[in-house]
Amino acid sequence: MDNRRKKKLTFFTIGLIFLLSGVEYAVILPTIWRYLQTLDAAPYFLGLALSAFSLSGLLSAPLFGHWSDRTRTTKKIILFANFFEIIGNFMYFMGFSKWLLLSSRLIAGIGTGAGSSIFGFLTRITTPDDRATAFAAVMACRQAGLLIGPAFNIFLRLCDFHLGPFVVNKYTAPGLFMCLLWALLQLVVIFMYWDLPSLEKGRAKESSSSSSREEDNERGPVEEDNDEEKPLMGSQELGGSYGSVVTSNPPRYDTPDDSIATPNHISLPASPVPQESQESSSPFKNFSMSREFLREEVVVLLAAQFITLFNQTALETMVTPMTQKYFGYGELENSVMYCLCGVEVIAGFLFVRWLSQRVAERVVLAIGLTICNISGIWCLIFLASPLGGFPWPLTEFIIGVFLQVLGLPFVAVAQVSLFSKVTSEKTQGFSQGVRRSVGGLATILGPLWAGGLTENLYIMMGVMMALLALLSMMLAFSYDRLVAPATEEQVDDSDNSG
Repeated sequence: MDNRRKKKLTFFTIGLIFLLSGVEYAVILPTIWRYLQTLDAAPYFLGLALSAFSLSGLLSAPLFGHWSDRTRTTKKIILFANFFEIIGNFMYFMGFSKWLLLSSRLIAGIGTGAGSSIFGFLTRITTPDDRATAFAAVMACRQAGLLIGPAFNIFLRLCDFHLGPFVVNKYTAPGLFMCLLWALLQLVVIFMYWDLPSLEKGRAKESSSSSSREEDNERGPVEEDNDEEKPLMGSQELGGSYGSVVTSNPPRYDTPDDSIATPNHISLPASPVPQESQESSSPFKNFSMSREFLREEVVVLLAAQFITLFNQTALETMVTPMTQKYFGYGELENSVMYCLCGVEVIAGFLFVRWLSQRVAERVVLAIGLTICNISGIWCLIFLASPLGGFPWPLTEFIIGVFLQVLGLPFVAVAQVSLFSKVTSEKTQGFSQGVRRSVGGLATILGPLWAGGLTENLYIMMGVMMALLALLSMMLAFSYDRLVAPATEEQVDDSDNSG
């Protein structure tokens, strides 16, 4: 199978992974509270179950990312992580007690940590110009899962039978359904996913092969006849090409005869090869947490990750009580509303995918943050205390939700793409794990913040608006630093043009 087909199938599999993660969220969330009630769980257990899923993902993401950086592989990590999804969802299906259900979400959440390895993998196999496009497509897949997930509940709620000692009903069926889907995904990963070589390795191979061809042409026919007598010549030339990159003072040859391979000269240029190999196998050799994550541009992007997810999950928590209080919405109306929001988000990701090919990521981030600020101001004015008769509060609510959902794709795609560029590529898996852990912390704190202030919306939204204002100032002061660092080729080109 050619590399182009392998790449397409691998990207398809990655999209499927994120699609299932969205489906799982949309299938389990609508019924988990009623499920807990059948197990005599206290109201706070709902928050514990939702937070447990995010907590285990928060802890596992850096570990899986570190693993992928060490091994430069992701396939076995995905298979291992999906195993936790299978076990966790089967435990959810069993549902003998509230503690088993809580444990099931904790275990299933471990599987979400593989996302850090996947983002690191995408960073290594895509060019900086195409990275935002790839990330937007992956994120759109998860939103598509959130959109189609509620449709599965239409069929799952009709389940009412026994499977051995287990009861299959509308509460336990989502766990069994997701367990089967994740098990099928294991087969898809085994047969349709490949650990593609990074662009860096591909460029190195092209460079070495082109260099070898040029040297073959320069040697001419006389030296070509000697190639059979010198089998170590190829390894010497390869070592020389790597040596010119790794060492600042490459070995020099005093006479033309020195270019011919002899036992004395083979060891000199070949010495950088173990050094390069050692660096690639140990990406954390000179790694420093403070030097990597306490830089100005990295702090801004991590803040964008935390604040946008904090505000998003807080508003999601607030929406259901608000629609029930002011509009009398039930499960059907809320499902339709979430479906429409899903359509808007997918359209937003597709638009950002197109826009990111034409403007810089920091411009996309600034546009998204501007929309979020407008949404925050609107919600603080009109949603904290709706004005007018019935039609007006509904109109104000629709505009506020529309603006909030509209800004998410811009901020999400831009900050992920920029983060992959301003952090080291060798430790990208671990870095993406840290970023996802920051997001996981936001998804834990956001619902807790909103859940305790549903009757004090001015305080809740005021703090959210203050966080957006802080992020806007951080972006304004650090705007010039939110660019990818110049590569060696770009530096050489600028020197030559000068």
